Amino acid sequence: MHAIQAVDLGKNFGSTQALRGASFTVNENEIYGLIGPNGAGKTTALRILSTLISASSGRAEVFGFDVARHPEKVREIISYLPEEAGLYQHLTGLEFLEFMAGFYADDKEERSSFVEEGRLISGLEERLRDRSDGYSKGMKRRLLIARALMMKPRLAILDEPTSGLDVIQSVHVRNMIRDYTDKQGVTVLLSSHNMLEVEYLCDRVALMDLGRIVAEGTPDELRERYGAKNLEDVFMEVTNHE
Repeated sequence: MHAIQAVDLGKNFGSTQALRGASFTVNENEIYGLIGPNGAGKTTALRILSTLISASSGRAEVFGFDVARHPEKVREIISYLPEEAGLYQHLTGLEFLEFMAGFYADDKEERSSFVEEGRLISGLEERLRDRSDGYSKGMKRRLLIARALMMKPRLAILDEPTSGLDVIQSVHVRNMIRDYTDKQGVTVLLSSHNMLEVEYLCDRVALMDLGRIVAEGTPDELRERYGAKNLEDVFMEVTNHE
């Protein structure tokens, strides 16, 4: 079974076409990246798959559940981290994990298990006892990603997980995602406009431009197919940008 199957997804916001027949398939237990410039339609696609908005046309399934007909089933097996997600500044990192775990845990034991998982994923150690308003942007993002992964969702949807981070923090976040998916078998769908970054993280990628998928494959396949040094060069080639 595919983790995600999106077929001819279209989305209109008034007269603006954010998605124009985007189709892609994500395999179970892989990290799949939707990459492209700002305005390519990446976030719109993620929000449809997260059941936050409805597609204007086409269809999508998450582990066999149609996102339009069975949104409640989809929500039970995914986690979604939007780019603009924030923290409760008056809470410590640990209190934030405990608060969020309370929405998903069935009992105190499971809640404690989720929090411990989040603690390990974040790698923040003793800083978890500090209020999050004193965290750097990178520390906040690490805590948010830990929140998204600690419940061991079948599918984690991460919108621009390293947005605004410096090189050191970006590498740490990428390693968090890679290590956790390798250990736990979680499927990850992420978006990014940083093509050089995700080619080192994703098993397969789809290049997006103007609401369409313009190329799809593993980073190695795409570089070989277009005789390119990196995914940025592939993108420029397939979209005829100079």
